[in-house]
Amino acid sequence: MSAVNNARWIAASQAAKIAVQFISVAVLARLLTPADYGLIAMVWVVGNLATLLRDMGTAAAIVQEPDLTDETTNSVYWFNVAVGTSLCLGLLALSHPIAGVFRTDAVVQLLYALAPTFLISSLGSVHRALLERRSAFRIVATVEIATSVFGLIVTIVAAWFGAGAMSFVLGMLTMSTVSTVAFWNSARWRPGRIAGSERFRAVLRFSGHLSAFNLVNYFARNADAFVIGRYLGASALGIYSTAYKVMLFPLQNMTFVANRALFPVMCRFKTTAEMRSLYLKSVSVIAMLTAPLMAGVFVLREPFIHTFLGAKWHAAADVLIWLAPVGFLQSIVSTTGTVSMVRGRTDQLMVIGLVVAGLQVISFFIGVRWGVMGVASCYFVANLIGAVPALAVALKLLDAKFSELLRQIWAAIACALLMGCGIRAMEKWLLPPESSALLHLLAGIATGAVIYGALMLVLFPGRVRLAFTLVPDFRPRGAQS
Repeated sequence: MSAVNNARWIAASQAAKIAVQFISVAVLARLLTPADYGLIAMVWVVGNLATLLRDMGTAAAIVQEPDLTDETTNSVYWFNVAVGTSLCLGLLALSHPIAGVFRTDAVVQLLYALAPTFLISSLGSVHRALLERRSAFRIVATVEIATSVFGLIVTIVAAWFGAGAMSFVLGMLTMSTVSTVAFWNSARWRPGRIAGSERFRAVLRFSGHLSAFNLVNYFARNADAFVIGRYLGASALGIYSTAYKVMLFPLQNMTFVANRALFPVMCRFKTTAEMRSLYLKSVSVIAMLTAPLMAGVFVLREPFIHTFLGAKWHAAADVLIWLAPVGFLQSIVSTTGTVSMVRGRTDQLMVIGLVVAGLQVISFFIGVRWGVMGVASCYFVANLIGAVPALAVALKLLDAKFSELLRQIWAAIACALLMGCGIRAMEKWLLPPESSALLHLLAGIATGAVIYGALMLVLFPGRVRLAFTLVPDFRPRGAQS
């Protein structure tokens, strides 16, 4: 069992999700309006909350549990089903009050259609956790890639026939159904009779603090959508949420790869030194991938938005000025949660979550008076301040120092900054002023890739070799050397 092997398959899955996301944005931005995206963002504020409460952190507890028994697994399964059923019924009952909060009745039907996804997904969460516990990420990745493609097809077809914001909900229903069926078939585990146990109560203690952190983190990540939707309207929220998706979706997925691959492996490590070494190497790879991506998006935000979304989304490019550095910060800071979970300190994770969430929510209410740009800029400041305590706690749990972390990420930051300057120079001196947005984008990407790649290969070849170990090997097992 190795973190590298896990990361290879998770990376393949997340790469497929990123591709699906970009295809979805590029196609649907031409079929839907900013108001449609605003309605979708309002629904996801509620949907994301229900998603994180779906298993109450018990899936992570199953992976972390050192001596998992059938009795505990059965108890967790039926607990998850009860939670999923409650979320489904609760969302149906609260659809009209939620619509009142957002001051639009258009979200009611969307919430009605979304509610069953939480019951359906709860039926397969334990099966997925069991696969991850034994590091069967090849199977998990295959299921996730297939469900992403199915969901994309359903969403685009529905939007083409005029379903509007409902097209996204139909895609989610498809994905939850297909993934649950596939995980049941792949895990080859069937639930039995529920029975209480002391180990199950220990699982709930672990997952309780984790769920509290997830709940706090949810409010921090979705308060901006609530504030913008309530005070600036659906169109402004559509602009902001689209920029947020374009920017942070790839980064969150890269970090998700690292966290998901690290967790089951670090749980089996016996010494702090082993954990520290693996964590710092992982952060190095994350920085090497996300630093140039964020610098590229910052420099090429306008041609990117015009090429993939169209001129009507120009305002989203301005929002990316602030979301680009936020993205890099979050790609590093979000790995700290894995450390707290592995060390069994989800109580500390919850406290840090409260501090960071408080900073972010305050920043949204301060920034909204200056529109979406104000929200984005204050969000950046809040993330910059909140990164300090989050990293401090994680590094202390690993007996590591800030200087060790900085040694892992400074090279990527420096090379990414030089790359951005190189792209600006190319735009000024080599690219004709009348160039199309597509040509501008392609030339910028090519220039950035050459500059960053050359700098890393010449100055830091060891880190490049480490990153390439994450490339999946798709050959049949018998053909592998």
